[in-house]
Amino acid sequence: MSVFSSSRLRSSVVSRLRAAGCVFAEDEARILLDAAATPAELAVMVRARAEGRPLEHVVGWAEFGGLRIAVDAGVFVPRRRSEFLVETAAGVTPGGALVVDLCCGSGALAAALAARVRGPVEVYAADVDAAAVACARRNLAGTGGRVFHGDLFDPLPAALRGRIDVLLANVPYVPTGDIALLPAEARVHEARPALDGGADGLDVLRRVAAETPQWLAPGGSLLFETSERQAPAALAVAGAAGLEAVLGWCEDRDATVVTATLR
Repeated sequence: MSVFSSSRLRSSVVSRLRAAGCVFAEDEARILLDAAATPAELAVMVRARAEGRPLEHVVGWAEFGGLRIAVDAGVFVPRRRSEFLVETAAGVTPGGALVVDLCCGSGALAAALAARVRGPVEVYAADVDAAAVACARRNLAGTGGRVFHGDLFDPLPAALRGRIDVLLANVPYVPTGDIALLPAEARVHEARPALDGGADGLDVLRRVAAETPQWLAPGGSLLFETSERQAPAALAVAGAAGLEAVLGWCEDRDATVVTATLR
């Protein structure tokens, strides 16, 4: 419980955040007031948020899939729409499954999936960003997950080839030309490799899909997020890799997920 219970102080923080353009100023004020241990820390946090730093980077965590996920400065912030990816993956993940979270960022997807599935799962994850890897190791410690630093499949143990039941790959899918259109919170404060998907947004997906059949177990599935606009091309990429792909969409979260299975 925060020591800052004064309605006057709360009102002051809300006003500062609202003036800075924070749409959910009341909710953010509550989070900041609960997170700060001292008045000086609160002042630093409010200033950082008012200057445009993502709230999750300011407080050091994000709410995702019912979990509190550690998110350090510069690390990709897990979006609420990606909870649909976790929910979809849970439907094809039996207890005892071998799960890999590729382009794992903070490890939020694997952590949330492990929390949803009945029975233990064997978790591995990898990311090219060292800061993200550090976060993922903290977030997946409770699952016994192992997190590797490197590009896509390269750092994974060779013994995983042909054994992966569920491959989560929240690949970057923003076309390079659209990066400038992203909100400053993402464009300025999150690692560019976590956002930039190349000319048409599908470059990283193509690399992942091309190698996926070598890594999946028979009947295993690759699941990834894409945009509604890119969905037909993304399905074609999965099909060209020899995977049987189906599309899922969640209107509430405006989320599009492809499940591509090795038959």
